[in-house]
Amino acid sequence: MTSLDAAMTPEEFRRAGHALIDWIASYRSRVEEFPVLSRSTPGSILESLPSSAPDLPGDVAEILEDVEAHLLPGIAHWQSPNWFGYFPSNSSEPSVLGDLLSSGLGVQGMLWATSPACTELEMRMLDWTVEALGLPDHLRFDSPGPGGGVIQDTASSAVLACMVAAREQATCGVANSQGLSQESTPLVAYASSQAHSSIEKSVRLCGIGSRNLRLVETDQNMAMQPEALARMLDEDAAAGCRPFFICTTLGTTATGAFDPVADIAPLAAKHGCWLHVDAAMFGTAALCDEYRWMHAGVEQADSWSFNPHKWMGVTFDCSCLWLKDASLLVESMSIMPEYLRNAATESGGVVDYRDWHVQLGRRFRSLKLWFLYRVVGLAGLRAMVRRHVEITRELVGWIEAEDGFELVAPAPLTLACFRHEAGDEVTRVIMEAANATGSMSLTHCEVDGRYVVRFAVGQWGTTLDHVREGWKRIVSVAKDVTSS
Repeated sequence: MTSLDAAMTPEEFRRAGHALIDWIASYRSRVEEFPVLSRSTPGSILESLPSSAPDLPGDVAEILEDVEAHLLPGIAHWQSPNWFGYFPSNSSEPSVLGDLLSSGLGVQGMLWATSPACTELEMRMLDWTVEALGLPDHLRFDSPGPGGGVIQDTASSAVLACMVAAREQATCGVANSQGLSQESTPLVAYASSQAHSSIEKSVRLCGIGSRNLRLVETDQNMAMQPEALARMLDEDAAAGCRPFFICTTLGTTATGAFDPVADIAPLAAKHGCWLHVDAAMFGTAALCDEYRWMHAGVEQADSWSFNPHKWMGVTFDCSCLWLKDASLLVESMSIMPEYLRNAATESGGVVDYRDWHVQLGRRFRSLKLWFLYRVVGLAGLRAMVRRHVEITRELVGWIEAEDGFELVAPAPLTLACFRHEAGDEVTRVIMEAANATGSMSLTHCEVDGRYVVRFAVGQWGTTLDHVREGWKRIVSVAKDVTSS
């Protein structure tokens, strides 16, 4: 029981903190014991919780008991090594510690002046990551030029920020100062038909409108066709539209396809378009030299982003965005009310990250990256990437060798997409039955109008044995389904 004039004394906090860390460590040690996907029914957790907040203080031990009783049944266990759905959302223990430190410090890093370490550690972490991924040096703060990077919450926010900057550049700031008119010369954005839904959300939010988003045809590998993009760009320009933004994807959500940035970049330059590269999940692979083929042409991009909070192991949320000319983003986002003025900002010698995204307030996110790099090291991260790619190669071989199954897209890294030859309904039933066993998680997509199962390898604890057992389960379920 705590006193009413303080939430916790330092000693109470210490004991509660130890108890919480012990609980998390215990949870992680037994995560495989739980069904990977929650079996809760809609509203069941809501009904199990009191309808009103308590009047009197309680203790953390009671709360942890309620976590076990009421919340764990409603958890999808993303940290399970049998998580193969959507994408990995690795929350490595070192990064969890960094996140805990961020919360404990309680820093509000909206300006350099409000916590210089929050800003400058982030700058250094973004520079470290440029080098770690083999990205162009001009994206670093410590290289000559206007480049630099920032941690956004997600890749969706990153693309929105870049689209706003591109809009302001295309309209010479008129859109920002006078409101955007899409009547006389509509701005038009372009992305692959396989691109993430955040592209369409961004065109809506920044006033371009879904009708001015062109989804470009893809080739047999599900990658954007430069020829089809070139036709669209020329046709729109001839019709009096203003092409202004092209989003390429390195690892599409559905099938993991890689758009040919090197072939698309000249088209962007020809039409004066901002070229954004979204490498949200698979950008992590570039930690290894042998996977940097994906970087062909990125030196010509205006912006590049990926999510360390997916495969790389940084606790959500942490999405890294770099810009060739960061001033374009800052100019489009910057508003200076009197209450934010300070000597450091007025000097022009500091970075104020509040001007790099929509929100004003920001947490000390870079601590999560710092702890990960310091505890695991680049060698450990590269070993993880290579292990997961090797495991996926084994999985692809099993899929190709199994009668009745077919691979429907290339699998250059850690995502295998397959279906059963008996058709969409059988494929769907197989996936749902495999998930219902509680031993794994799978998700689906649509490829050329066909129902396809996605098997994403990438959770930190996943081994070849986990994937082998998962595939055996799928094959066993498929035999039951097709024989019934």
